[in-house]
Amino acid sequence: MSRISSVLTTMVATTACMCVAAPPAAATDPVVSRGVTIPAFYTPPAELPTGNGVLVRHEPLRLGLSLPGLGGRTLPGTATRLMYTSTDSAGQPVAVTGAYIEPSARWKGAGPRPLVVVGSGTMGQGDQCATSLALQHPLTLNSRTVSLGYETLAIYRLLATGAAVVVTDYVGLGSTDRLHTYVNRVDEGHAMLDAARVARSVPGASVTDTSRVAMYGYSQGGGASASAAELHRTYAPDVPLVGTYSGAPPADLTEVMKGVDGSALAGALAWSINGFAQAEPELRKVVDENVNATGRAALKDISTTCVGDAILGYAFTKSTKWTSSGKSVAAIIAEEPTAQAVLDKQRLGTMKPTGPVRLVTGVQDDIVPHEQARRLAADWCAKGGDVTYKAIWLPNLGKKLATNHLAPFVVDQSDAVKWLTDRLRGRPTGSNCWAVPTRR
Repeated sequence: MSRISSVLTTMVATTACMCVAAPPAAATDPVVSRGVTIPAFYTPPAELPTGNGVLVRHEPLRLGLSLPGLGGRTLPGTATRLMYTSTDSAGQPVAVTGAYIEPSARWKGAGPRPLVVVGSGTMGQGDQCATSLALQHPLTLNSRTVSLGYETLAIYRLLATGAAVVVTDYVGLGSTDRLHTYVNRVDEGHAMLDAARVARSVPGASVTDTSRVAMYGYSQGGGASASAAELHRTYAPDVPLVGTYSGAPPADLTEVMKGVDGSALAGALAWSINGFAQAEPELRKVVDENVNATGRAALKDISTTCVGDAILGYAFTKSTKWTSSGKSVAAIIAEEPTAQAVLDKQRLGTMKPTGPVRLVTGVQDDIVPHEQARRLAADWCAKGGDVTYKAIWLPNLGKKLATNHLAPFVVDQSDAVKWLTDRLRGRPTGSNCWAVPTRR
């Protein structure tokens, strides 16, 4: 593993200065987002095939960080860009994009090669931020947008185990027919489960219907993987789910909204407002009635940003600047029962997850607050879930800087990959639910 990490570090260093210049827009290009032309691949067809997890289209995907291997194989594997079908939170068919990577490493466990579904952490809301594009362009940089493929190390570590990896862009990120429905638990959970389904039909894929499947995600991805584990029994019981890693999950959006407001990641508040206003008429009405001209301009601008440009343009912005009354967005929603109901139905922890779950959160996390994530573990345990809960204790690295949120992502990654690999190998694990209610 250390050799793989060393190789990846070397590749990152050699490509860190790479700037992706947007090619000239052509008449056939459907979308140009902040100077980046989105390939026509990402525009869904007028009609989608029926069913969930059905492959709509595919094409070879060149990995931006790769090396030649023995026997003509590329390290860490061969990638395919995907578009597949899913069902959104309104029960309507939707096209989702992503990528499948067939690893060069051999699977040494029993049974067919397993599969890990990766839900990325927050990338942004602009289509240029999609994780599948980040696999091709590890750094996208121009005068208007900055996007870094920071999930690459985790993805490559998983591939090094011999497991195949499928990455979802989620609903509306990359695909140009709608805004990304940021932190919508149903959209994200369905997108992850359907990514597991579509991986079986990718040409050249070695995974089968009986391949063990695991879910991996941190932050936004932690919420997505948690949702997938909850929705599995009713939505995708055909997926052989054997383990889920959920790091720093935004389980209670009411609390998370307070955490991101005024923080370095204040743009995340706008992404969630944009996504839910698109999907939920009740919330859209409240937004229309309470957001001022400054707020409307910010919401529109932030809808095309990635994490980098959102931080550069909106870090530490308080939502009180965006409202007519000067109240925070959280306070306004709390006063509007129909709007609060939209957030309440996004709450994770109301269903028992399938299979064992490793839930990790940093005690100092003030962006995706630690306590609401710990409460998710307690809620799952109360429902009989098989939960391994870990609270990561680190020094306070700065208020509202996002450092307390990001540090556990780095610190726990090796253990997360090992825990998931053990589940894919069929090794048993033990729940520590007996201690969860007493832990911070």
